[in-house]
Amino acid sequence: MTIADQILADLRAALARRKLPRVRSLHLPASALRQSKDGEFGALALEDGSLGLSYLLLGATLAGLDAGGHHDALAGADALALAARWKDPDPAWQAVGFAAVNALTRHLMDAAGFMPPSASDSIAGLDPQPGEAIGMVGFFPPLVPQIVARGARLTVLELRADLAGERDGYTVTLDPAALAPCRKVLATSTVLLNRSFDAVADAVRGAEVFALVGPSAGCLPDALFRRGVTRIGGTWVSDPAALVAAIESGTPWGSNARKFSLERADYPGWPALVAAAGR
Repeated sequence: MTIADQILADLRAALARRKLPRVRSLHLPASALRQSKDGEFGALALEDGSLGLSYLLLGATLAGLDAGGHHDALAGADALALAARWKDPDPAWQAVGFAAVNALTRHLMDAAGFMPPSASDSIAGLDPQPGEAIGMVGFFPPLVPQIVARGARLTVLELRADLAGERDGYTVTLDPAALAPCRKVLATSTVLLNRSFDAVADAVRGAEVFALVGPSAGCLPDALFRRGVTRIGGTWVSDPAALVAAIESGTPWGSNARKFSLERADYPGWPALVAAAGR
């Protein structure tokens, strides 16, 4: 089973006896923001206010969302059925489906009264040391200086051949095997959308720390922890309406959300969430 299969199976089991909110709306950045850092994420809102984020800049995702009539098809939709479209071959539906997975996860966590702790930094507490081999999966430029400045040796695994090569203080490679010496690995949550997580997890089996980070790292984490992830750093939305407005206008998210860091040892598992949530 792929990681998507496992997460969806956990989600269906966890939500099997709950009355679930339906989809309210899909929110995308304004047209002028498309393909920029201010238009990277969209949000799916459920009728109970739960919000799920998803990355939009992979391939033809935004073009598909603009052309496919997704907005009209979503209002009132079954959120769990929509979540299954994370596995759709259409990248637009993949993004929407993944946002539904994240929204339903937030619905369950809220019902259970579970709130992950705030993060101490944006690199999942990796604490890079001089000479230490650190791996990064997905080239995320804002995080690079925080690792290289500490004297660590950074290897970045990418899918884009045009990014490969030696850089000032780090290496970008297309070969997953290059991560084998890394005892600490940081992966962006886009690996869940571009279907590369399974190969990455196999490549970093020897890592002591395997952190998955990013605003869309909001899915039910049980399967990720089973596959070797030790820490998840995501975005916890505190004001859904304000965050939606920020996404649509390209303004900073500010106090509308906070970064969280969830350790494998501190997560009770979905059965405990279900027991705490009741029906």
